[in-house]
Amino acid sequence: MSGHSKWASIKHKKGVADARRGKLFTRIIKELTVAARDGGGDATMNPRLRTVIADAKAANMPAENIKRAIRRGTGEEPGVSYEEVTYEAYGPGGAALLIQCLTDNTNRAVGEIRHLLSKHNGNLGTTNSVAWMFEKHGHIVVEQGSVDEETLMTAAIDAGADDFREDGDNWEIVSSPEALEAVREAVAAAGATPISAQIAMLPQNFVKVEGKAAQQMIKLMDVLEDQDDVQHVWSNFDIEAKEIEASLA
Repeated sequence: MSGHSKWASIKHKKGVADARRGKLFTRIIKELTVAARDGGGDATMNPRLRTVIADAKAANMPAENIKRAIRRGTGEEPGVSYEEVTYEAYGPGGAALLIQCLTDNTNRAVGEIRHLLSKHNGNLGTTNSVAWMFEKHGHIVVEQGSVDEETLMTAAIDAGADDFREDGDNWEIVSSPEALEAVREAVAAAGATPISAQIAMLPQNFVKVEGKAAQQMIKLMDVLEDQDDVQHVWSNFDIEAKEIEASLA
């Protein structure tokens, strides 16, 4: 089971995502604003914006919040200007980390992230020290039992998915980034509600992390995801599900 799928699935079961709904809304609003700024406010002509709008609707964000964030991005309403930046790092046990941020102050962001890494036995890396280990994909995780396997697989593949595989208690569906929207719509039409559906930086291989290093890694992921400037954290750790569950109890 991939580290990212395992992490997303267990957080979903434990209700961690719901407990952080305020943080989730803030993250989506930033992404809506930047997507509209860079590609325009017309979702039919802006694939990135369409994807983020789908994320917002899946999170039950009010329609007016979505419209306001888009208007800020197109300059129709005043708002904060965000810069996209990705930090590369190593965590406990040698696991690689990609930390994607949207921030209005890069000096503050890098300082806080460096502090969190240092506090939890990690360290900031140099440019391309770990980025080469990851590839961009559309990534959907669906809990097994929520829909018939053959129905889901057929719908996903027909919509453009490149891979459909068993992933512990879940189904993991991988596509090109461009096909994510179509595959997500097909998965929904098949009757499934994904645990997660997003453009993801997936590792090409994994690093087994155990014991004390695993506990430190879980805590590091937790505090990084809770940092205000952080949008996504990707890692190639492989930690047993029972250790993640225990730490998030």
